[in-house]
Amino acid sequence: MLATRVGRRGQIVLPKEVRMKIKVVEGDQIVFIIDGEQVVIKPVTHNLLSLRGSVKATGKQDFDAVRNQVKAKRAAKRK
Repeated sequence: MLATRVGRRGQIVLPKEVRMKIKVVEGDQIVFIIDGEQVVIKPVTHNLLSLRGSVKATGKQDFDAVRNQVKAKRAAKRK
C-alpha cells in the first residue's frame, strides 16, 4: 500500500510508483471516478480533438441537426 498526505489546499502528490504504473507525466490530465467508498484514478488518454478525423464523413454535415437530435433524446430520458 502506498500513502501520501493531503496538503492544505487539498493537493496530493502521486507517488512515483503510481505515476509509472498509470504512465502519467507532468502536465497530463487524470480523472477521479467515485465508486461508492472507493476513488479510482485514471489518466485521460483521449479527448474530442484527439478523435478528430477518426470517422470518415462524406458530404456536408449538419451539426445543428445533430445537436437538436441529442437534445431531444436527452430531454426524453429525463421524462
